[in-house]
Parts: sequence; structure tokens; C-alpha cells
Amino acid sequence: MSDIIQLLPDAVANQIAAGEVIQRPASVVKELVENALDAGATEITINIKDAGKTLVQISDNGSGMSPTDARMAFERHATSKIRSANDLFAIRTMGFRGEALASIAAIADVELRTKKADDEVGTFIHIIGSEVKTQEPAGCNNGTNFMIKNLFFNVPARRKFLKANSTELKHIIWEIQRVALPNPDIKLSLIHNGSPVYDLPPANYRKRLVDVFGRSLNQSLINVDEDTSIVKVFGYIGQPKYARKTLGEQFFFVNGRFMRHPYFHKAITQAYEKLLPPDTYPSYFLFLELDPEAIDINVHPTKTEIKFENERDIWPIIHASIRESLGKHNVVPSIDFDQSGSIDIPVPKKDGEGVRFPEIQINPDYNPFDNEKQFAERGYSPFEKDSAGQGRSSSPGSGREKKKLDNWEDLYQGAQLKLKPEPEYRESAIQADDLYATAPGQFSGKKVLQLKQRYVLTPVKSGLMVIDQKRAHERILYEKFMEVLKTDSVASQQLLFPQTIELNPADSALLKSILEDLLSLGFDIREFGKDTFIINGTPGVLDISSPELILEKLLEEYKTSPVDARAKAKEQIAASLAKASAMDYGTDLKQEEVDHLIDNLFACATPNFSPDGKKVLTIISTDDIEKSFSK
Repeated sequence: MSDIIQLLPDAVANQIAAGEVIQRPASVVKELVENALDAGATEITINIKDAGKTLVQISDNGSGMSPTDARMAFERHATSKIRSANDLFAIRTMGFRGEALASIAAIADVELRTKKADDEVGTFIHIIGSEVKTQEPAGCNNGTNFMIKNLFFNVPARRKFLKANSTELKHIIWEIQRVALPNPDIKLSLIHNGSPVYDLPPANYRKRLVDVFGRSLNQSLINVDEDTSIVKVFGYIGQPKYARKTLGEQFFFVNGRFMRHPYFHKAITQAYEKLLPPDTYPSYFLFLELDPEAIDINVHPTKTEIKFENERDIWPIIHASIRESLGKHNVVPSIDFDQSGSIDIPVPKKDGEGVRFPEIQINPDYNPFDNEKQFAERGYSPFEKDSAGQGRSSSPGSGREKKKLDNWEDLYQGAQLKLKPEPEYRESAIQADDLYATAPGQFSGKKVLQLKQRYVLTPVKSGLMVIDQKRAHERILYEKFMEVLKTDSVASQQLLFPQTIELNPADSALLKSILEDLLSLGFDIREFGKDTFIINGTPGVLDISSPELILEKLLEEYKTSPVDARAKAKEQIAASLAKASAMDYGTDLKQEEVDHLIDNLFACATPNFSPDGKKVLTIISTDDIEKSFSK
């Protein structure tokens, strides 16, 4: 029998490996921008078309490459960042594996122009699907210019699963934010379909945050700065009153690299405990600096999961630094008199500073037997004699306690509970017929209870139905919006006084990408200058008192909603708008409003789940209720 195991061709192996490194256009942007940073660039321009599906062009003024290095850069596991395995434990660069360019070249049409400052001419390389088409000298600027065209042209299955342009643009913007925030001294520009999205000049950390997320963020920022022997923690957190409904503005960076760390995230949320409004999340932009040998970034291809050698020591430092910063801004008490649970943060010692020993002071004139004179003056002695003439110890309060014992019965007076007589049990006045609907699907007229202004309880034949009122409202609105989108004819209710809204560059680009679909839903929104829009009308099917707030919530929900890869853009917009427009928890509903909510819910095609797949209702069976009382 002949051998059947063979080595795959390099082109096929590269396509397979590319699936781990390059998932979408945003992955290309991330890898190439990080390479530009490692090359010492101070200016980086990202130009994309069709959310990166057609073109991703990234140019920088970094060190550039020689002709040999330019060709070698496209070989798998070819890198200038490390030389041995020991270097993996002291990485200070953004990249180090040497996989990105080989992966990109395997699934796209790539053009590279690069030139070192000392060279007279640069190098041009053209690669399609891992096959080098051209390599020749060329005139170009100092630095490097990559043009990535037709991403996934030879992997149609992967290209088919790319999402709508608005979603892919959203992911590109996230990657730019993760690079821009820890590198405020770098000039960054992002252009999409010829329109500028970001134009970020060099700045300090606070100014960079405001440039990225908008001027409204500036008023909510609280400075954090804690330097210890283990880790340095600095950056900004948001005031509790500006907490958001979504997790969009939460960033951790370690040594300039973005990371996700649920354990450290919990340190922050616990520091904000009892300070946030319900169902809100704090904003934070925290930077950690520590010895590169104390972390391991070689965990995941995206390098966003990082292991820490001493994360249990870092956790309380982060928690305490947040509490201290909140205390300095009078958000929490800055003085804690209960020190039993305080955290001892190690502080780096200054050069020449040793350990100070406490000075012991002795009073040679102190005589402990002088206290007997004080006892005698007060009418008692430390050693009294009982009736048998034997000495016994006495305390200053023993004489008073002896007097009180004469009326020991009084100790129990006032401690007796005045219990009200238990009311006699009587049968409920609710008749059995009231427990069930007179006809299937009819819920109006039933006995309905609203619990904690969050749940609606109503009896059904099998037991007790519990409905989440907010999720139920989301489902109703979602199906209403989807019906509207199918007809493409929605009445818009014009505002008496149009409202203007100013957005940050990322939200502005996102709104432009979904503006056409919003118009079909009944919104009348027009551009009104750079990153500014005017709201002239809202959907007639909604009773919107604050269009500006609804639009902001819509964008937040749209950015963070976990949508299935096959979902259409209109479905995502309808789901986001439904979630933004639905009633909040804590809304007190009248009986007719509850009846209307339940009837509309069970008129939906899918009443059991909200648009994002969360459970809307549950039924507690009669058997379970009876079992709970039989114990």
C-alpha cells in the first residue's frame, strides 16, 4: 500500500494558517498598523474602501525595509523582533511571530512600496495568493506603503461570511481605537470611501481620549495614577453619574498593548460597587506598565489574552487605585476608618532610603502602684474583702452592677415583644374561574401582578407565567420595525423644534453607514456639518420624547450587539432600535398597559425570546409551587 501522508503546498498551508490570524478586514488593519509602530513611525494613514473588503491601504513614515528584508517579510515565521525562545519572555514590540504578512499575502492581492531613509530608491513587490508577481526598484517616500486589495478573493467561503460594511467598519474603528489610545504621540488618520473618520494629531492621553470619543467625555474623566514596585497603573475612569448602558468604553492596556482581562475588570466593577445606576457600566481607560518578563502575550493569535505572573497582587492594586481616585473626587469617602480590610500596596523604595525603626521612649517616673490611691479616692479598692474575709478582685463598675441586680426582673421589661394576634385564616375570595383565560390567547382581564417594576406575573393553566417587561417590549418593537422595513413606507413625525446632535468621529461614520436604513424606519436625519447631524423627524410608530438620547442609545446598542454572522444590516438596526426604545426597568405600568403589553407579546411570531436571544418569559409550574409548600 502506498504512502498517503504528504506535505501541503506552501500556498495551501498559508491559506489555512491565515484563518487564525486574519478573520476580517479589521485584522489586516491591526497587523499592519502594529508593524508600522514597531518600525518607529510617527505618522500613520489608513485608507479603506467598502469597509476594507475592496481596499486596505496603510502608509507610514517608519524605518522602511531593504529589498532583501521586503521580500523576506512575506515568508512565514520571518521576523526582526526576536532571535531565540528566550526573547518570547521579554517582548517589547507589538508583533513577533512573523505570520501576519504571509497570511495576508495568501488571501489577497498585495502591493508593497518601501524605502529606507539612507537608500536612493525603494522597492516594489506585488504578490497575489502567495505568488510573487513582481519585485523591482521603485521611487517612493521614506517608510512603507501597503495596498491590500480584494481580501479573501481566493477563499469565497470566508468572504461570504463577512458582515455588512457598517459592521466591518465598526470592527476597524475598534482596532484603530486600541492603537490610538496607548500611542497619543502618533499622528493617526482613518479615511473610509474618501471621507475622513479620524484625524488624530499628536497629543497627551486625555486629549487623545477626547479626540477619539468626543468632547462630551472630557467632563466625566477622573485621573488615576498609582506607582508601586509591582506595577504602575495610570489613565482615566468615568464618574459614576456618566455610566453607560453598554460596555463600549472599557479599555485595558499593558505595556502599550490592548488586552482583555475579566479578572482585572472585576476589580474595577467592585470598586464602583453601590455607586452606579442599575444596569449601567463604568467607563475606564487604564494603562498598566510592568516588567515584560512578568507577562506572557504568546497565548492567542490576536495577542489580546495575556497571562500575568502575579495577577493576584495586581488585582488589589487596581481596585485600591480606583477607590482612591473616586475618593479624591468626592465620589466615595476618601477616609476609611475601618482599616481591617484595607489593602497594603507595595510602594517602590527611593534610592538610599532604608528601613526606619521606631524610637522607644521610657518614662522613669512612672509608678503603676499610684493607681491604688485613685481607687481609694473613688470609694473602692482593687482588692476588696468578702464576708469571709477573703480577698477578691473588683472592677470599677462592680459596685454599680451590684445595685442593679437587686431588681433583676427589670432586665426583661421592655424586651417582651408585643405580638399582634395572627389573623384567622379564611379562604381567598378569588374564584377558580379567575385563574384561567376564558379562551386561548386572551390574557386581558386576568389577575396580573407587576413585581419590582421589572416582571409581570399572570396565572396560566400550567402554573404561573413570569414575563420580563423590558424584553417583552423589545420583542414587540422589533417585530413592528421588521414589518415596517419590509414595506419601506413609514410615516415620519416631524419635530416642532429640530434637534442637533454632535457625535465622535467613530459614531459619526457609523451613523452615515446606516443612515439610509434609518430613513426607511421613519427617521428624518440630515448631516449638519462635520460630525454633526440634525434630527427633523422620528418614526410615527414610536412616542419619542428625547430623539437625541434614543439615537445615542441606538448607536451604542448597534456597536455592541452580538449579531449572528448571517444577520442582515436591517435586522441589526431593528434590534438595536427596539432595545434603545424599549421601556426601562423600573417603569410602573397601569393595568391597561400591562394587558396591552401581554396581548401584543403573544401576537408576536416569536414571543419567547428577545431579539438578542434572551428569554422573555418563563413558567413556574403548579407542581413546583406545590412542592415548595410540601417541604
